[in-house]
Amino acid sequence: MSEIQQTRILESRNFGSLATARAFGDRLSRRLWLLQGEALYTEARRRTGLKDFGDPSIEPGLSILVNSLEREADLHPLGRFLMRVHLLDLLETRLRLGQAWRRQLEVPEASVIQGPIFITGMPRSGSTFLHELLAEDQENRVPRVWEVMFPISSKPRETVDFRVRKAEASLWWFRRLAPGADSVYPLRAWTPHECVAIHSYSLLSEEFVSTCRVPTYEAFLHNKVDLTPVYRWQKRFLQHLQLGCSNKRWVLKSPDHVYGLDELLTVFPDALIIQTHRNPVDVLRSQIQLTKVLGGLFARPEKPDQLVKREALKIEEFVNRITRFRDARPQLAGRFIDVNYRELVSDPLAVVRQIYQKLDIQMTEVTTERMQRVALNRSRYRRSDHSPTLADLGLDGGADTRRFESYCSRFGIPWQHSE
Repeated sequence: MSEIQQTRILESRNFGSLATARAFGDRLSRRLWLLQGEALYTEARRRTGLKDFGDPSIEPGLSILVNSLEREADLHPLGRFLMRVHLLDLLETRLRLGQAWRRQLEVPEASVIQGPIFITGMPRSGSTFLHELLAEDQENRVPRVWEVMFPISSKPRETVDFRVRKAEASLWWFRRLAPGADSVYPLRAWTPHECVAIHSYSLLSEEFVSTCRVPTYEAFLHNKVDLTPVYRWQKRFLQHLQLGCSNKRWVLKSPDHVYGLDELLTVFPDALIIQTHRNPVDVLRSQIQLTKVLGGLFARPEKPDQLVKREALKIEEFVNRITRFRDARPQLAGRFIDVNYRELVSDPLAVVRQIYQKLDIQMTEVTTERMQRVALNRSRYRRSDHSPTLADLGLDGGADTRRFESYCSRFGIPWQHSE
């Protein structure tokens, strides 16, 4: 027997052993941490001693989500455990918030939210950076990571400082379990958080689509759900966060608002929307890196060509949805402000001044100085040494990218990718 044949036999045996170990791990983890809707909310009720989740209903969203996770996501054992913990945390917090809100029936009338600013657009198009800049204005209010993760005490006499430390500990583990997180999605307890994390409490959230392959749940979310109750939930959540504080101007952010602009403006009729724009090919490259980092926390890697195709279609849908929305509602043109990624990163304060001028907001010296510090510290994003080329992504710069030409032309975005 030749040396090559012996090597192939050994490789085959090793592969068989790995496959057997993987199958055993999957069976054991499924037995220990089965994702099943009724079992999850029964456990959450047992842990809290509470029964009423309030509105919006957690069904059928939870059942469709967990079925999609079980059948389609290819979760690895650690990912299954982490997802179960996360879902239970969401359900327990829903129960506690529901109880607190039923005792505060007068709060919605007394806690007004006026003229909120929503930042949306394609993912990876500068919306996070812009959100951080606007958070430096002391007249603005943003949801912080710690208060979205732990909006209510789980035990008597649990202080705010303790909840902040809990968030810091959770994020420390997140960075350990998801290597590379700081290069694509740096989060700390006091970082401004996205609306998608607030929506997760409704079990109708793009968060699950962003972190796992759940096509059945994604189709349900995009085509069969009225998101009005989700935005009503968000409004009540924001009122909870501002309880006892002056009602400042909320600045909120999520690319995924493009899926619910009608519902957003129904619940927040005086909202102003900032749409960020970037070359879609650069967005695609950045989004793939983010998806690999976040997805790896829960599931086994997707085939590269399938990942590229899925993310390209997602970006195309983002572009088409918000473009159709704006074209169909010319009367709302004055409610939108467009921000170009290149201009934002090259001169962030100039962009903020333009936004404030359009909104008739005064930009003070203190605000300018604070924003300038954020702009100078932007290097905290530790970037990868290798930025994938179009060829790395399986794109040829032809038919795969021409689908975005009209969008780039409309919003004055240079077509040749640059980063």
